[in-house]
Amino acid sequence: MADGQTGTLKTLTDRLRTLSQEGAPQLATLAGWLLDRPHELAFQSVRGLASEAQVNSNTVVRLAHGLGFDGYEACRAAFQEALRGTTLAYSARAAALRNRDDEDVFDSVRAAALSNVEALFSPEMNRLACEAAAILGTARSVHCVGVRSCYGAAHYFAYLGRMAFPNFAPPVTVPGAIMDTISETGPEDVLVAITFSYYSAEVVRACEIARDCGARIIALTDSYAAPIAEGAELVVPLPMSGPQIMPSQMSAILVAELILAEMAARSDAATDRIQGFEARIRRLGGYIG
Repeated sequence: MADGQTGTLKTLTDRLRTLSQEGAPQLATLAGWLLDRPHELAFQSVRGLASEAQVNSNTVVRLAHGLGFDGYEACRAAFQEALRGTTLAYSARAAALRNRDDEDVFDSVRAAALSNVEALFSPEMNRLACEAAAILGTARSVHCVGVRSCYGAAHYFAYLGRMAFPNFAPPVTVPGAIMDTISETGPEDVLVAITFSYYSAEVVRACEIARDCGARIIALTDSYAAPIAEGAELVVPLPMSGPQIMPSQMSAILVAELILAEMAARSDAATDRIQGFEARIRRLGGYIG
């Protein structure tokens, strides 16, 4: 298998199973150990996986070749891609970090972050960002909704958007306000929904209400199979791989910044609105220095 090719999780685990039955003893043992731990192949470095499985690094590299890949990085990327559409418990992700030394954790997070950024800044993402900017720029009102771990990204999107554009609604902060607010939307309005597996029930429900009201939906999520992708006018898939306790949300912030930058580039009024905001907050003592 050439670098860059992937497969479903079932296809990849079937290869692991075959290798556990037919491979050389050390490879068979490692493959069998990984059958119940495919996330280890997605998140671990060569050295980290060797340490966790108590084998040498050469065995890990040989396993990648035995699975049909040109090298370990291609193997890890394939398992990352396959796992994107599955739910891996946060506790399992945390367990995978146990007993890893500081350097290995640092290297793994760095490698995943760089991989996510590279995947994010693609020609397809440029197209999606431009399309999202066009949709949001013509909306009567824009509502950004995310809860729990996604609240920060949704709040940032709404806060920065409102600083530059008058059609962005304030971020929803009061309990129960999501349903109240989205129930008042219509075909001229847009809901930006942010959630990933596990999918937050409140955000899924907000999308259902928006669809019932005829509002347009932009879904920032981890999979085209996500429940908020159903009926969405635009689905923006977020690369979120990494060994962290939760899937990395760096992509959600970057996508928000990218879309808003595209909107600012098309707007004659955004600069004046931001200048007015800065002057107002400075006059009222909101900025120091």
